[in-house]
Amino acid sequence: MLLKSLFDRGGSFFGLIFLSPVLLVVALLIRIKMPGGPVIFKQKRVGQHGKLFTMYKFRSMIVSHSGSSVSVKGESRITPLGAKLRKYKLDELPELWNVLIGDMSFVGPRPDIPGYADKLKGDDRRMLLLKPGITGLASLKYRNEEELLAQQEDPQKYNDEVLFPDKVRINIEYLDHWSFWNDIKIIIYTIFGKDL
Repeated sequence: MLLKSLFDRGGSFFGLIFLSPVLLVVALLIRIKMPGGPVIFKQKRVGQHGKLFTMYKFRSMIVSHSGSSVSVKGESRITPLGAKLRKYKLDELPELWNVLIGDMSFVGPRPDIPGYADKLKGDDRRMLLLKPGITGLASLKYRNEEELLAQQEDPQKYNDEVLFPDKVRINIEYLDHWSFWNDIKIIIYTIFGKDL
């Protein structure tokens, strides 16, 4: 996967330069529309081989909240600006820095909060061989995850019993059939909002 690593480093470097005006505008909007808190949201996530790393995103929620680990469309802790950022995935642009420094890849499993890796058993633990990604096959399948969770009576339970196991299955399949050109295809489909 040397080609994948080289692509990640080079792509994230040029992506940060090319998208710097967008990053600046979003940062200013957050500072103006969502005062009283940081522009960047930092959180510990589980990375490759189960190692914890700090993931960076644009803040999309109010500062003081005690919400669950899953996000549901329309919940009060997500600000109006934050909802827009999440809809167009702009909140995830700072993750390009995580890719540049080697914590993440463009394509891979979405990084989970600590605790979910402990649920991986047997062959499923091979998922930890992968670097977490900004996008991936599971991200494409569940691009409307927040809307889907909003329809459930118990979003946390649905995530833990239905979504998480299916994402693990998809990510193991991705690991077993990885190719560089498949990564490129996933990135293109992500950019244009299409399903594989």
